[in-house]
Amino acid sequence: MATSQIRSQIRCLTLLLVGGVALAGCQSAAFDDLAAFGDSAKTLEDDSAVAFYKNDELVTKGKLQFQEKNYGKSYAIYKRAVTVFPKDPSAWLGFAASADMIGRFDTSDRAYQQLSGMIGNTAVYYNNIGYSHLLRGDLPKARRYFLKAYELDPTNETTARNLELMKNSVKFAQR
Repeated sequence: MATSQIRSQIRCLTLLLVGGVALAGCQSAAFDDLAAFGDSAKTLEDDSAVAFYKNDELVTKGKLQFQEKNYGKSYAIYKRAVTVFPKDPSAWLGFAASADMIGRFDTSDRAYQQLSGMIGNTAVYYNNIGYSHLLRGDLPKARRYFLKAYELDPTNETTARNLELMKNSVKFAQR
């Protein structure tokens, strides 16, 4: 009886040792690098940064922030918009205008350069560049762009208001 008990205990120990060796053989230093089917664990990484956007969602949010005078927020939203939709002139116009409003004229210049190939000879384009130069304090250049915009579309109220603003800024001394 004692021998059969000893043999039973030896079998249990042998099974435990074999199981332990088998498990130890399965583990490796790069255990976390494998996914279910032996492909890289990178295939399972969180892709939440890759966002889905409706066609106009970013531009609509950017316009709203711009209208609310939250220029920093609109700048960030439009920056994302031009990354997601690099051929959308509305996104580039909003990005350029937001950059102007926060004083990032280097960025707005690059945006207007991008826009020149998209909508280069339009009243909206020239009006926005004119306003950019107005914000910089370059009144003669601003006036030139406003006049180009006015020649292309004399019925554009925004351009007319900007020209009126130019006229007023020349009449009154700056303080």
